[in-house]
Amino acid sequence: MEYLDFELPIKELEEQLEKCTIIGEESDVDVTETCKQIEKKLQETRKDIYKNLTAWQRVQLSRHPNRPYTLDYINAICGDTFLEMHGDRTVKDDKAMIGGLGKIGDQSYMFVGQQKGYNTKTRQFRNFGMANPEGYRKALRLMKSAEKFGIPVVCLVDTPGAYPGIEAEKRGQGEAIARNILEMTRLKVPIIVVIIGEGASGGALGIGVGDRVLMLENTWYSVISPESCSSILWRSWEYKEQAAEALKLTATDMKKLKLIDEIVREPAGGAHGNRKKAFEIVSNKISAHYEELKKLSPKELVDSRMNKYGEMGVFNG
Repeated sequence: MEYLDFELPIKELEEQLEKCTIIGEESDVDVTETCKQIEKKLQETRKDIYKNLTAWQRVQLSRHPNRPYTLDYINAICGDTFLEMHGDRTVKDDKAMIGGLGKIGDQSYMFVGQQKGYNTKTRQFRNFGMANPEGYRKALRLMKSAEKFGIPVVCLVDTPGAYPGIEAEKRGQGEAIARNILEMTRLKVPIIVVIIGEGASGGALGIGVGDRVLMLENTWYSVISPESCSSILWRSWEYKEQAAEALKLTATDMKKLKLIDEIVREPAGGAHGNRKKAFEIVSNKISAHYEELKKLSPKELVDSRMNKYGEMGVFNG
């Protein structure tokens, strides 16, 4: 388990609890009361730390190396029912964008999302979760297939942005993202979007249009990352914490601005601290929102979605 700087008090208490447990197992000394005290202190410390997180600390948590990624959620939620689908039928199969059919209970869904890697080799294989145009075209192909068969769509967003390379621009990166946004606004099946990590720029928007947009509480959603914002405004990455506050990128900020529909509370210690619980929470949220959306006709879905996005950014002074 890896720890961020502000999580070090938790690490120390967990190590103390582990040592206390080992002493109790290897000797005749009764350390039950001591272990209980440490455990209580650990719970209080964890609660205090995660209750008062800054915007930058939430950005750090969204990138935590132990945080579950898209395939972790899909495999945990769907189990053996998930069937991954490949290719955009034009260029190639983009490994940074994954998708396929899976079930939650008896209900089928089309899952789409960005996938990051776990180590140097897989990060390069997944292009660090940054999709090329063919990735967004694959996502759109899968969503249109879902529409054809009346299957709801679930998009799991976790990307530092769309890939900014020259080849990606040559193949129409901007057009691919814009096309997805257009087509998603008029898709005739329910779309549920869950931001599970980083939600950066057009890379997130390319699969981010939905009837319901949910954010896990330790994620961020913004037009630009704090580091890039800092480098543009101050010519240095040193002001990333200040930039994170100014960008209003946390789930709380997004809810206040009415850009998302719900903040999904994570288990104590974050999604990386209790992955099983995080999977269960997300699965239940998807099912609950689908139960509401399935009551609407295709026309009602599209009209509601168009109205929702049409009202964003309206300000009455």
